[in-house]
Amino acid sequence: MSELAVGGISRAEPVRIAERGARIARQKVSDSAFRTSTFIAAVMVLVLLGGVLVSLIYGSWPALRTFGFTSFLTTEAWNPVTEKFGALAPVYGTIVTSIIAMAIGIPISLGIATFLTEFCPMWLRRPIGIAIELLAGIPSIIYGIWGLFVFAPFLQRNVQPFFIELFHGVPVLNNLFAGPPYGIGIFTAGLVLAIMVLPFITAITRDVYLTVPPVLKEAAYGIGCTSREVVRKVVLPYSRVGVIGGVMLGLGRALGETMAVTFVIGNAHRITPSLFAPGTTISASIANEFTEAEGELYTSSLIALGLILFIITFIVLAAARYMLMRIERRVG
Repeated sequence: MSELAVGGISRAEPVRIAERGARIARQKVSDSAFRTSTFIAAVMVLVLLGGVLVSLIYGSWPALRTFGFTSFLTTEAWNPVTEKFGALAPVYGTIVTSIIAMAIGIPISLGIATFLTEFCPMWLRRPIGIAIELLAGIPSIIYGIWGLFVFAPFLQRNVQPFFIELFHGVPVLNNLFAGPPYGIGIFTAGLVLAIMVLPFITAITRDVYLTVPPVLKEAAYGIGCTSREVVRKVVLPYSRVGVIGGVMLGLGRALGETMAVTFVIGNAHRITPSLFAPGTTISASIANEFTEAEGELYTSSLIALGLILFIITFIVLAAARYMLMRIERRVG
């Protein structure tokens, strides 16, 4: 025999044990290196986030020291000649355009996702899905050019005069839809943003809807529920966490969008009750004026606008995360 047994154990057995031990040791080293690399990657995210915040605070400090954070946030005036700066008009434009975009984009996105997953014929699902993905891949500057040269003239000729005439003399609404039809303005920017966030919310909602177990829907149909009731009482409750996440992703895109909004909002540092009037947003103001900013105070005021946008985005995302945690805790 090539292998002699000593005490019931072959001579090759210690060799196998040693090889197995060496392999386990190598696996431990590999796992430790992998764990360390992932930890470093996670820490790098926090370091980059902290670095951005520190840079914004440092760059905006001259403006905040001169005007005060509260005064800067609540002042509408923006005059580079007299070096009087306030962030109220850009903040107002950012919030209003985002609200318009989400008010229009969310229902349409949920409707498209519901149609694709519940009612759409199989042969039509792929073309519509590809079209949605193509919309998400279009650069924002293309949306801006299209909005300025195609969409804004259409609104100026057909949509805005209709709303001005329709709500003439109606309290509140007559101020909300007042003024000459410029074509460009806050309302136009909100519509363009709605088109831009629509593919993101739709794609995420569709993918989340597809995770709903078919047995749950079949059971609902089996007890006599209609399609609308299945979507409302089964699909949406099961996938609401993912849907809210998609909505928050779209809202983040709407808050920070720059070039498309810059083309169609009118870039006017003033607040008017009419949605048809020109306005501005934080990102549009920075994009328009940063290359022309002369003097420390002017540049610092633009950086302060970036800091405010950072804070607004952080608050929105933190609120969304808190809401998701409450939903998960309630569901159990």
